[in-house]
Amino acid sequence: MTAIDAAAGAGAEADGPGPAEAREAREAQSLARVVFGVLIVACLAAFFITQRLKHTPTVLQRFQLTRSFAPASGAQEHVSFKLAHADAVTVEVLDATGDVVATLVRDYPVARYKQFYLRWNGRRGSAHGYGLLRTPGGSTIVLPRTRGAIAPAGEYHVLVSLRRQNRRVRSPRDFTLVAG
Repeated sequence: MTAIDAAAGAGAEADGPGPAEAREAREAQSLARVVFGVLIVACLAAFFITQRLKHTPTVLQRFQLTRSFAPASGAQEHVSFKLAHADAVTVEVLDATGDVVATLVRDYPVARYKQFYLRWNGRRGSAHGYGLLRTPGGSTIVLPRTRGAIAPAGEYHVLVSLRRQNRRVRSPRDFTLVAG
């Protein structure tokens, strides 16, 4: 073998990958294919889970509140909602710091998919019983009897606790208690 032939052979080895480099390249390609496949499966799973969640009803539906009210003038806060599953509910009014100002009902049975209505007179403390008001349309409104002092003016939220589901849901928006 001449020096020219040896140099040509050495150049050929440097130009093409050796057996070890070719094996590493094939392994890297295989790993990339596996990772890509796993990502495709994960995306499909996320899509189907999202579709299921979009069609699952929320725990509380049609949550409605009066935007503001002045208890000194005899007005009351109107609270209503529907449940996806029948449960015993505790309904509390929270101030802006999250402290409980009033407990309107405790472990009150609420039917599934039936709008539940109640009123708050703006007074602090736990209700000592409640009255029921039937509307001409056939709805029943729960009127809790709270006897404490009128709560101070400010922003409030409603917290609904579901005993059987062991969940607590805060109203999606607040309401204002206006002085005077």
